[in-house]
Parts: sequence; structure tokens; C-alpha cells
Amino acid sequence: MANLHVIKKGLVPYEEAWEYQRQTHAMRLAGEIPDTLILLEHPPVYTFGKNSDQSNLIDARDAQVIRSDRGGDITWHGPGQMVGYPIINLEYHKKSVSWYMRNLEEVIIQTLQHYDIKGERISGMTGVWVGNQKVCAMGVRLSRWVTMHGFALNVRPDMSYFNGMIPCGIKGKGVVSMQDLLGAEITIEEVSQPLIQAFQSVFEFDKVLD
Repeated sequence: MANLHVIKKGLVPYEEAWEYQRQTHAMRLAGEIPDTLILLEHPPVYTFGKNSDQSNLIDARDAQVIRSDRGGDITWHGPGQMVGYPIINLEYHKKSVSWYMRNLEEVIIQTLQHYDIKGERISGMTGVWVGNQKVCAMGVRLSRWVTMHGFALNVRPDMSYFNGMIPCGIKGKGVVSMQDLLGAEITIEEVSQPLIQAFQSVFEFDKVLD
């Protein structure tokens, strides 16, 4: 029976969460814990992926700037954005990075569906889009088939921070939040439940453990 352990950590500085991910990754690799989904928010921070272009950061304002070991280009995290770090051993699922990425996207698409928002994939680009605007960015790292890093879903963040960069290094496309799309107040806590249910369903976990 495959179980998913969900850990909600609230607002956590990026580097502290990164270290927590590393510890969790080591424990999962050693078989000490089940597959784990960490859900949290970060104080404002711009992060660069391994192959990102520094010129995509225009104005960092009061946000931290950190070079990460995930894939992908530049992204921003901040309060009101739900960040998910799945620490999953793909040996027990499917040893395929593309399968994993499409499943992550499917989790977000199903979560948005719960709110009657039509999320879509764009061929050749990771993440989830509504029309020409990205609502969820993704960047992952795998080590010995155990995943790290993950997704950042714009629930209700201060969207002005996205003006400080070229999101994911992609010109000509925008970003949007669920709150903008709904035209109504929405909270991280509200969205976490349908997201956890979608995660359980898509990755076919038997039970969710708190």
C-alpha cells in the first residue's frame, strides 16, 4: 500500500526549506519515510535554475536572489503562492522524468478544474497555463530517482513582483493568479485540500497521512 505523507509548513525562508528538502530526500532515499509532499509559502525570493540567464532578472526590489539546483530558468516565490515540493521515489511509480512532469501538471489542472478554471499545457513548455498566461511554474531535480523542488501555484500573491523579471525566461507570455481569474478572494488553505486530493488521485496513492 503506497501512502503519501503531507507536511504543511506555512511561511518558510527559501534556504531553510531547501535544506529541509535535502534532509527529507535523504530519508526517502534510505526508505525511512514514505513519499512526501511538502506544501509551504516563501518570503519574496527570485530563484535561478541551473541553466538560467541572469539577465532575466530586471529588478529584485526587496526580494532575496538565490541560485538553486533545480531545472528551469528564473522564477519568483512569495506569500500567497502555494509552493509544493514532492519528495517521491519514482522507482515505485515510473522511472520517467517526462511522465513525472506531465503528472505534476495534471495535479494542477485538476485543482484548477475544482474552481472551474481551465488550465492547459503548452507544447514544449513546462507548467500550467490559462490561455497565454502561466498560473503555475515548475522546476524539478531528480537524484537517484527521488524528486526534489516542484511547483509554484499562483493563488493570491502580489503579482507586481513578476514585473521584476522575465518569468521562466519566456518573452511574450504573461502570468496570472487564481484570485485574478476568479475575481474573488481565495486562500492557500482553501486550495490545499483539492490539490492534495488531486495529487493522491493522479499519483494513485492509497492514503494521505498528515
